[in-house]
Formats: sequence, structure tokens, C-alpha cells
Amino acid sequence: MDKLFAGISGNDLVMLNKYLSFTTLNKLVIKSGGELIMKKLLVTLLVAATTLNLVACGSSNKGGETSEGGTNETTGNDAKVELTVQVEEGWVPYYEQVKETVVGKYPNADIKFITTGSFDHLDVLDASDPTNPDVADVFALPADRLYGLANNNALASIDAETMAANVGGFKDFKGGLGGNFNVDGEYLAFPYNIETLIGYVNVANAEAAGIDFSKPIEITSVKADQILTTVHDCWFGVAFANSANLELLGHNDAGELYSDATKEWSELTEDQQKLFTALYDYWKLHDTNKTDLWDKEAAGGYIEEQFKTGGTDVVKIDGPWATTGVKDLVGDASNLEIIPLTNVTVNGKPLTHWKGGWGLGVNARVEEDADKMAVAQAFIEEIVNPANAQELFKYTGKILENVEPSAYEGIDELEKKVIDATYAGYEQAENRPLFTEWGSVWDSWQNALLSWSSTQPKDAEAAYNEVKASFEAMMSSF
Repeated sequence: MDKLFAGISGNDLVMLNKYLSFTTLNKLVIKSGGELIMKKLLVTLLVAATTLNLVACGSSNKGGETSEGGTNETTGNDAKVELTVQVEEGWVPYYEQVKETVVGKYPNADIKFITTGSFDHLDVLDASDPTNPDVADVFALPADRLYGLANNNALASIDAETMAANVGGFKDFKGGLGGNFNVDGEYLAFPYNIETLIGYVNVANAEAAGIDFSKPIEITSVKADQILTTVHDCWFGVAFANSANLELLGHNDAGELYSDATKEWSELTEDQQKLFTALYDYWKLHDTNKTDLWDKEAAGGYIEEQFKTGGTDVVKIDGPWATTGVKDLVGDASNLEIIPLTNVTVNGKPLTHWKGGWGLGVNARVEEDADKMAVAQAFIEEIVNPANAQELFKYTGKILENVEPSAYEGIDELEKKVIDATYAGYEQAENRPLFTEWGSVWDSWQNALLSWSSTQPKDAEAAYNEVKASFEAMMSSF
């Protein structure tokens, strides 16, 4: 422990010990890569530095416990609290409702919104630190960003299991999305919403192509331009990898990293070989016809154009968040049907995506302020209140884990289909890898598949060898 405070003067250390409890000091260290590192120490010191003098001088202010054993006049629900919350522009009407409810419980809480995109907000945090006033006290984060934020000591530990009991509706909190936010025994975020990929069907295009979407659609049995997806983007490519049990990056029983994509062609399973054969054929037809599908920048526009009524694309694979934009492409909701991702198959194997999701986190700087933590946690609880499920979806497109599909009865018919398909796909989806190293897979997969247009592999085995070389290079970097 002494090493943690090297460089701090003796007097300051005495004052810090007065300020922080032994329990708090213990929370300053975690195991990471076999070495002890400080957790939240920077934030704690920065916050503590502004208050140490007050503590040392035995200030007569009324905040907190006094040297005479008195208590704060404004504690609990009556405490004066200033809280900032990150909110995307479209979410504001819903968050205003949440704010009204929370302020009704905490009348002296001053809650302000920082209106910005979730990823933009995280970029600000990554480029600075939790003390930055442009970083909100409460904010949304995708599950795969959790470990990076944890390593940067950006998140406060929250009482998630108590919160879950307060909110209600969770069937298996630890085994569900909630467990994804537990790092070394501490919950660093609370489940916000579930997500996975679904299939959007242009009904008119399906009828014109003679494709029956009421039963599974086999990719290898339709034309290459009838199910368009950027398979070279690993966000979509992983659904294909999962269909053949191809582990792009995982941990073996010894905890070591490995990748199936570094095996020799002969070592791949039959399903894995057939997968790369299907991917090769898919690329070859688009390469021969000189479409834009294998152009990273132009592929999205190409898919959207072909998905319009009268185009070639029957099924567009995307997430539930894309519903409004996809509906605009087909012109009318009656011309749009929704299917679970598992209703699309490759070599007879259903496509399965990840059990994806988002959480709501609390800024690390809030952790030592019990009153602010209480308001922050109350705000999060109200955001995911099952009673608000329909309103939440209306303004954010987010689907709760802690409600049954029946909670959405009575909403717009198309939106209900999206929600049902999301739940159905989520049940069959794979658990999303959340360890930091997996971030290297994105470029390794995409660069390999995009390289086919320049290397012009002669067959599926040659195409796979480009993938193998890319993943071998990735593995050598760990």
C-alpha cells in the first residue's frame, strides 16, 4: 500500500488518511495483468485535494459529520445535489419525464443534461479524464467499452443488485446483461437495453423474387444481390462466424488467447470450410458484377438503394435502432416485414449475432459523494423502470431486458414486430466477448476480406489464407 502513495508528502498522507476510510483505500487497488494498479486514485486525490484543508481545519460548515458528532442539516432526499446526465438529442423528451420523477423524490436535486451523442461523449472521456466537466455524471455506454473505461478508472462502483431489486423484472441479473458489467466483484454499470441484429424484409421485393420469407432463407440458395450485407464489416461478419462456430478470438481453458482463424485450412471443421466457401462465392459474384458491396465506403449506400422497392435486395440485416430509416427506404410500413436473424441461414446454419447491450454508468468522481450517488442511481432506476418501457422505446429505440414482450402490447404494429424479432434473436444469440483484446479483431477481419478484391484469390482456400495471415499477425501482437 505504501508504494501507492509514493510522492505524497507525510503531512498530506496524514490528511488523506483522515479523509479516506481504510475500506476506501482498499478499493484503490485491483489486480490487473498480475500487477497491482491504482483504481480511481487519480480521481479520488483530485477531489480530495479540494477538501483536505477544510477537513484539517475542522471547518464549522454544516455539511456531513462535524467534529462534535453533529450531522448535516441536508442529508438523504433533501440534500442539495448537482447532477449532470448525458442524453442524445432524440432522448430528451423521455429523460425530461425521468427528471421530473426523480426531482419529485429529491426536491433539492439540480439535474442538467449534456446533450451529445453517446460515442461522442465517450470520446471526450477517453481523451481527458473523469474530472472533465464536459463529462457527465451519468452516461450511457456499450458493453464492449466497459473494460477500457474500467482500466482508465472512469466508472464508479454502483450497488447494482439492490438497484435491480428496486427496478424489478430481471429473471437472472447476474447471468444476464448485468453480469457483463461486473469487473472484479464490482458493478461498474447498470443494464440499459439489449440489442442484436434482425432481418428487415421488403415484401414487394420478396414477392418479385419469389422468396418465401415465412420460412428460413438460405443465403447460398438465393442470388448474391438478394440478401445484401457488409459481411466484411465484422459487426455483421460475426453472425456468419457464429453460424459455423468459428471463434475469432477467445480464451482457452488455461486462459490463453487463441483464434480458430489461425488454423490451417485442413484443420478447419467442415462447417467452417463451407462458411468460407460461401463467403468466397458471395465476394466473387459481387466482384465479377463490379458492385459496390466490397467498397467499405460505398457499400452502405449500395445496400440502401437496392433495398428500395424495385431493387434487388429482399433482406436487409440491421439492428432495431435502424427501423425508422429502413421504413423510409420501402415507403410504407405495410411493405416491411421483420424476421429474427435466425431466419436467415448459411449452409443450413442459422445466423446468430451477439447478446449485445448497453449500460448506464456513473462517473468515478461521484463515488465519494453519497448524496449524489443516491440521485444518480435513482435516475438510472427510473430510466429502466419497466412501467416506462414503451416510452423508452418510443424516444430511444431501446428495448429493456427486464420486461416481457407483452409489455409492448398496444404500440405501433411495426415497432412491436421489431421488438419481438429482437427478443427472439437475442435468446439464440452468443454472449458478446468483452475483453479488451477483442478490439483487434475488427480490423483483422475487415482488412482480410477487403483484400480479396486486390489479391483475387483463386478459390475459397486461398481466400481463407488471407484471413489466416491477418489473424496470425494479430495474435503476434498480444
